[in-house]
Amino acid sequence: MNIPQAQLAAVQALGYTESEARFLYLVALHSGYFVARQFLGFTGAHWGKRTTSFWNKLQVSRLARTYRYAQGGTVYHLFSRKLYRQIGRECPHNRSEHEFEYVSRRIAMLDFVLGNLDNRYLETEPDKVAYFCSERNIPSTDLPSKTYGGRYTAKPTVRYFVDRYPMFFPADVSAPRVVTFTYIQGAETSLTGFIHHLRCHLPLFRELPEFHFLFLARCDAYFAKAAELFRDVVTIPLESNPAEGLLRYFAIRKAWEQGQYASVTEDDLIFRNLAKERFGGARFEHSYRAWKIGRLSDAKIRQDLPGSDEPHATHFETQILPAIGVRERGSVQLPVGNGDARAEI
Repeated sequence: MNIPQAQLAAVQALGYTESEARFLYLVALHSGYFVARQFLGFTGAHWGKRTTSFWNKLQVSRLARTYRYAQGGTVYHLFSRKLYRQIGRECPHNRSEHEFEYVSRRIAMLDFVLGNLDNRYLETEPDKVAYFCSERNIPSTDLPSKTYGGRYTAKPTVRYFVDRYPMFFPADVSAPRVVTFTYIQGAETSLTGFIHHLRCHLPLFRELPEFHFLFLARCDAYFAKAAELFRDVVTIPLESNPAEGLLRYFAIRKAWEQGQYASVTEDDLIFRNLAKERFGGARFEHSYRAWKIGRLSDAKIRQDLPGSDEPHATHFETQILPAIGVRERGSVQLPVGNGDARAEI
């Protein structure tokens, strides 16, 4: 990741060393929040005079607030309008106060960026909108968006990619310029948020002939289910005419379950065995039960699974997201802030 020299110098002009300025730039662009272990891990520093000086400068220059959470220790919130103006980025969402779940997810985003600095990131909302709309000629109506009511005006504001998950291209500039989307699973046990995220992005996915999707979590407990959901919500709907394949599978399965063996050919059995894996998720199992008793029509299935006229290459991957700056298994105890808090996210 190449940080523009002018923006780096602008942060250094506030009284920070080069490594401190680089760290603050990354925090400002990708999360708005950080914890001590991330600063120590990025700079290679140890607790002492250097880190104490850094915390003190943050407080004196009023670039960051300090929050202490019972669930996760001390967190620094980089909120200063002055800093964002120094780097030429207005990030109002980074200057607002947020709940712990939001903050912990932002800490996780920064962990990913710090651990993958070679990626070429689409860093901000304007960067992402410009890439998809200007470079790829995709209508803005196909981008995931959220409309906010105006505080000082009656005109609503439309914001895009409000989740702000990292989005990037391969580090190798000679590699195909294929975008990678990410999703970070938080501490919640449900994958409802993941399903909602995929559905919001599906119109955009339909416009991309190829893309990668990376599901990140602190443990692998969600990986198998996440892969199944991605297949059901994204991969199959992007196939050409998936509804006809699903209806054929339903018809063969129903005939076999009802003992109508004479009506099932050898080709049907081969198709059923392949389709059983393809349509094996909970979504299609519920659909089959409803279809079998007449509560779900063929027309409704075709409406819900229109398919795509263009071929799509989707690549789904899962990865453990490590905590930057943690040198041993489990959490590490590091002095934070003025040294009176030691737990971290």
